[in-house]
Amino acid sequence: MAIEPTDELIELQRAANRAREKALAGVYSREAWRPWLEAADALQAAVTEHATAAGQDRHKVEQAAKDAVREPVDA
Repeated sequence: MAIEPTDELIELQRAANRAREKALAGVYSREAWRPWLEAADALQAAVTEHATAAGQDRHKVEQAAKDAVREPVDA
């Protein structure tokens, strides 16, 4: 049975991805990376909460959220 991530998890994954891109685009500093780390923490908390409530493997839930927002690769 495939795991379907919630809209909330998808949006949290997108936010973490955007924050990561922004953090990696500049010079490292704690302040510059803070939004990425906070977005990643929020995503992880939501993944754990969802997986626990649904009785699903949290790693599979996390991967489903990542897969849902992954851009297709052109061959």
